[in-house]
Amino acid sequence: MINIQNLKVIFSAGTPNENIVLKNLGLTVNQGDFITMIGSNGAGKSTLFNAIAGTILPDAGSITMEHPDTNIVRNITKDPEYKRARYIGRIFQNPLMGTAGKMTLADNMMICLKKGYKGLKISLNHSMKDYFREKLQVLGMGLENRLNDNVELFSGGQRQALTLLMTVLSKPSLLLLDEHTAALDPRNAEMIMELTLKFASEYHLTVMMITHNIGLALQFGNRLVMMDQGDIILDINAEEKAKLSANDIVQRFKDIRNQELQNDKMLLR
Repeated sequence: MINIQNLKVIFSAGTPNENIVLKNLGLTVNQGDFITMIGSNGAGKSTLFNAIAGTILPDAGSITMEHPDTNIVRNITKDPEYKRARYIGRIFQNPLMGTAGKMTLADNMMICLKKGYKGLKISLNHSMKDYFREKLQVLGMGLENRLNDNVELFSGGQRQALTLLMTVLSKPSLLLLDEHTAALDPRNAEMIMELTLKFASEYHLTVMMITHNIGLALQFGNRLVMMDQGDIILDINAEEKAKLSANDIVQRFKDIRNQELQNDKMLLR
């Protein structure tokens, strides 16, 4: 689905603060992949997502994407973010970023539908409200009874679950999850992961998920990708991943980089 070749991103190019964040990175994402991505802070994970989503444009390299329905391959390297948003969904760590707090739940979902049903004029009628209630029942939070409430009244877990549902309903070809459970308490984080797996299976999604939790990366998905200093240093398939522990991943990093893994939350979970 996605083919990334020789991708380079440079911050503050030509200045004393020049930082090559992605270094001729290459990655192929297949239709139906669920890739978990790990790496220390500053490894380039979020920058890679920004490049795929069109938030930033790379300094070199290319990104091509095959539409799953038409099999047409397009070079999207220079496409602006708003064009890619039609087929690439993204959920961030902050649960407040995916919804408009000052708007009602029904209005938020209308925005979602206008993205998913391209070129279709729709209005918030009784039939549409029934459709919203049906979809919201899947979350098991009682939100189907709160269509007229402003979303700012909802908890962080409720808003992240709503963001996930709305993103899925917009029918993305690729779903980017940028530590989408990291800001939640353990119970809500587990709930969001369960919904993620449910939707990925039911809607046949291709997913890339950044996490600092090595255990989570080993538990979920069919591929594990590890980044370090702008490079992909590990790309492990499901069969191999099933045999590994968090300590094995840490040891592989040491073997490749000849140094200790200096981080943070990755070693604590």
